[in-house]
Parts: sequence; structure tokens; C-alpha cells
Amino acid sequence: MKTIILAITMFACAVSAVSARTATVYNANDTAAVRIVGRTDRSAGDGSVRFDWSGTYMETILEGRALKMRVGDTGKSLFDIFVDGRKLGKIMVNSTDTTITVADKLPRGRHQIAIRKCTEGETGVTTVRQFILPDGGTLAAAQPRGRHIEFVGNSLSAGFGTESNNPRDPFTPESENCNLAYSTIIPRFFDADYTVIAHSGRGIVRNYGDSVRVSERAMRHKFMQTLDTDTALRWHFGDYRPDLVVINLGSNDFSTEPHPYRSEFVKAYCELIDSIKANYGKDTPILCVVPYSISSDVDDYFREIISRAVDTRIYKIRMSEDYLNWDSDRGAVWHPNYQGQRKMAMMLIPYIATVTGWPLSEKEVR
Repeated sequence: MKTIILAITMFACAVSAVSARTATVYNANDTAAVRIVGRTDRSAGDGSVRFDWSGTYMETILEGRALKMRVGDTGKSLFDIFVDGRKLGKIMVNSTDTTITVADKLPRGRHQIAIRKCTEGETGVTTVRQFILPDGGTLAAAQPRGRHIEFVGNSLSAGFGTESNNPRDPFTPESENCNLAYSTIIPRFFDADYTVIAHSGRGIVRNYGDSVRVSERAMRHKFMQTLDTDTALRWHFGDYRPDLVVINLGSNDFSTEPHPYRSEFVKAYCELIDSIKANYGKDTPILCVVPYSISSDVDDYFREIISRAVDTRIYKIRMSEDYLNWDSDRGAVWHPNYQGQRKMAMMLIPYIATVTGWPLSEKEVR
């Protein structure tokens, strides 16, 4: 019996040694085999990539059976994992440096892998260091899509509360999922890449609950940042150029008193439009969404904004006040849940098709 146990032990050690020798490692910042779509900081010099904006995602094609990721986070960030287009599960990153299994025991062959951030920047900044194939194999770059949409918004765009079905639930990172928000549903419908520049509670000029009419740092300022949580690190606007920018801001500006003056709101909104045009090109179409939660009096503000725009291709659409059912379409803290977000996407998709010229299809909105 001792001989058999010894033989088994030696065999296990041999397998372990072979696995260690055949493992394939890719540094996140040193490989083109993994597409990281979104605003990223690659300045550390150690092969790592940092990011925190909602919806940032990584895509690759795995030739192999298993994939691990060496990663860290300043807080707690959650990611959805997709293999060959199907959601495999969710992972949490809440350690400074850990190795997490992304996929394991897959059938032999090629697999499309997607790792999509669910949570927003204030819950944690993620640092991806390495992609590891413990059983060997290779990674190859997934092809970029032919379209790109950028969303600039607040909690609605970030996916606040989408995984809850109880409006009385408090906010938790576990119930926030940008992958179930209109800001990712719409790109999936149009087969587009996307970026989401969104922070819950932020406005264009005034943030939720602020004691002043003009907040010191609102979304028009954050639009210029590489990271949501780093005010000093400016984005270089060189990695991508969107075919459409959707702005969905204003609900927090007018949520509580004191409301910004018309002149203050219009000036701040025009500053954001000018920043978008200056960095993405004057021909970039911009769709301004008027939130359903603000008074119809503010519609005149948006009409003035569009009339004052120097460049063309500025559009406006108002969300219907009663498009959501209060009993079935609300998630945490009365925000739209996934069903409510789908309805929001369905309202915007036809107008986006009109603005961009992209054809509609019979694809399900999901």
C-alpha cells in the first residue's frame, strides 16, 4: 500500500511540474492578444493595466481549455464572464493581488472569452496584471466591431440596481450591473463596441444632494479623466473615436434644491458638447437624452443648448415619463431594473438608427 501511495504522489508531482512548465503567461499591457475596451491607464511600466469605468471589458480568443487572470482591486469590483457568447458566471475582485479562474475544463478548441465589468469606479479600481493559461495554449485578439458608441451619464448608464427587483433594496455592488443597462443593451443590438463614462449621483453641473447650484466637480469634468476616481489623470482621446456619443444627464441636477439656473445648466452642457467635439471631431453625432424625471420646463434649456451648438449633428430625445411600471420595472433605490433598462433601450434604438443611418434588425433587445 505504501508503494502505491508513493507512486501516486510521485505521479501528482510530475503532473504539477509539467503543468508549471507548459503554462502560458501574457502580461496585460504587453500583448495585443487581449482587447481591453474602455479608458485604461497603462503607465505603471510593470505590464499591468488599470481601469475603473463601468462596462470596461476584455475580449480574447482562447485556444485551450482554461484561463486564469492575475488581478487586484482597491475595493470590490464585479465582472461577468462570457464564454462563446454565453454567460458562465460572475467573479469578484477584492484583493490587492490574486489569481482568479476565468474559465476551466472547456472543450478542446477555440473559445471566445469576454470579461465585462459590472460595477462603477467608486466601488474599486481594477489592476489586471497577467492572463495565464495553466494547461498551455494560446490567446488571439478578438476582432473590433465596426461601430462604437460612448455613453456619458449617471446611475442609469452605470447600471445601478439592475439586478434587484425590489425598489426598497439599498445599493450594493452585487445589485449593480452595467451589462444589464441600456448603455450596453443598445450596443449589443447594433453590434457595436462601447464605452460608458458614468458615475451615480452626478449631474452636468450639479450633483445629487449638493448644497450649491454648481458643484465643484460634475460629469463635464469627469469626461476628461482616464479614471473615474483620479481627477489628475487626463484621458488622451487616442485609443478610439466613437461613431455616436449619447449624453444622459440632468436628473441629478434637478433632483433636490437648489436647482441650477438655466444659464448655468446651459453653459455647463455646452461645455461638455464642446469637449466631445474637440476631442472626437466636429462631425461626431451627439444624442442628448432628456431624462423622464425632470420637469418639462427644462425642455427649453435643451432647445437652447442645441440652438447654441456651433457644430451640427446635435440631437435631442425626451424619455417618456410613464414608460416604466412602478411595480415591476424598478430595482434598488427605485432605479430601473433589467426589464426597465430594456424598455429604455427600446425607446432609444429607433432614434439612434435614424441619427446614424444604421439599419434596424429583428434581433431581440437584450
